Amino acid sequence: MNRRHFLTTSAAAAASLAPQAPAQSARPNIVYILADDLGYGDLRCYNDSSAVPTPNYDRVAREGVRFTDCHSPSSVCTPTRYGILTGRYCWRSRLKSGVLQGYHRALIEPGRATVPSMLKSAGYHTAGVGKWHLGFGSTEPVDYSKPFDISPNSHGFDYYYGIPASLDFEPYCYVENNRAVDPPTAFTPGLNVPRGVFWRQGKVAPSFVFEDVLPTLAKKATTYIAERAREPQRPFFLYLPLTGPHTPWLPTRKFEGKSAAGIYGDFVAMVDDVIGQVTEALRQHGLENNTLLILTSDNGAHWTPEDRARYPHRANAWWRGQKADIHDAGHRIPFLARWPGRIAPGTVSGQLTCLTDLFATAAEINGIALKENEAEDSFSFLSAATAAPAKSPARASIVHHSAQGMFALRRSEWKLAESLGSGGFTEPQKESPTPNGPTGQLYNLMADPAESDNLFLRNPTKVAELTAELNAIRTKGRSRA
Repeated sequence: MNRRHFLTTSAAAAASLAPQAPAQSARPNIVYILADDLGYGDLRCYNDSSAVPTPNYDRVAREGVRFTDCHSPSSVCTPTRYGILTGRYCWRSRLKSGVLQGYHRALIEPGRATVPSMLKSAGYHTAGVGKWHLGFGSTEPVDYSKPFDISPNSHGFDYYYGIPASLDFEPYCYVENNRAVDPPTAFTPGLNVPRGVFWRQGKVAPSFVFEDVLPTLAKKATTYIAERAREPQRPFFLYLPLTGPHTPWLPTRKFEGKSAAGIYGDFVAMVDDVIGQVTEALRQHGLENNTLLILTSDNGAHWTPEDRARYPHRANAWWRGQKADIHDAGHRIPFLARWPGRIAPGTVSGQLTCLTDLFATAAEINGIALKENEAEDSFSFLSAATAAPAKSPARASIVHHSAQGMFALRRSEWKLAESLGSGGFTEPQKESPTPNGPTGQLYNLMADPAESDNLFLRNPTKVAELTAELNAIRTKGRSRA
């Protein structure tokens, strides 16, 4: 496996900045596409040996910046989505582990600033299209037969269209703004065959077709872009959280056999095609030169040891573990950004980055000062992407969080996990210390990216140092100074 991308930077690429675009690019449109369970190794721009063709992702990498050390704030989806929109670690909210279900009440606190509310106040039109998974309303179970008193519109979105949660969680229906388009009044017995073609039993809208969801979201997104092109003087923010390649893996006939990684790889190829549809819409409507396009994933891929044995594909590249784990495969993710005239083509950055950093970055682009009580865990990555002088401190450390609520801290090449085990899907999930054995995990990722040599007992000074920093971040309630 080619490890040339680990913790690298490309000074030469950064030095070859393209000519500056017109002044209007100071307030760019922002399109943020969040894949669901897309792994670091799925994309060929990160993994030369990927068994999946990803030409559209790879094109954006060539035309912009590829971050090699970016992480989701959690190794599962709901808390990551909370972190993206609020700039705040989700474990600071009421959700301390796991994810929401489709009938849970709204997670984002009333009145809390979000990326769309900030940008809306700065004059942006804001839209969300895709998987929400952050709850609706103030009571539960959510009643999908009535309008919601809390919806994405309550958190700064002018428009929202999508599904309530993951495509394998009931209820199965579309939501537009504050109500179900077609209420879930029917029932599906669920499905669980073959591997990856899975959804739980439960309520479903009579008109709902699982295979149509990803194409429907792509169409909604490109239609929105076309509509915004008619008002070019007003910038827009499009948050596009896709439903794939999370289960159910449902590649349409056009993508069957496109990869050497089974239907999962074919579905990743279908997700890549959605990227192509969005980038083509930006080009067709003359918007690409004034748009910051960001492509990433909510956590690592759910690519099991059995999947790795069956296919010549490493969805999480060489990183240890899988989705939900505290190990790097759970949360190290692809992160690409393109902004013609501001981001040099072919740039590679090894800057430590977290998905909570969108808030501070969007604020810096628009000259907005962050308030004391907002985006507590957000750092701007604008300087790392554009090679422009930094206006604020870069992120120096990050708190990792697993599905089961295990904490870890990463600083420079060091990573400390408070407990033993994966904290997620990989066995052993929890591991009791042996007499005189380590109670946690310490790895030097530069020397040991596979997290195979636990240095916890051999470097007590580093353990104490990182433990103190982790405790301080949790205690003071913020990462920003």
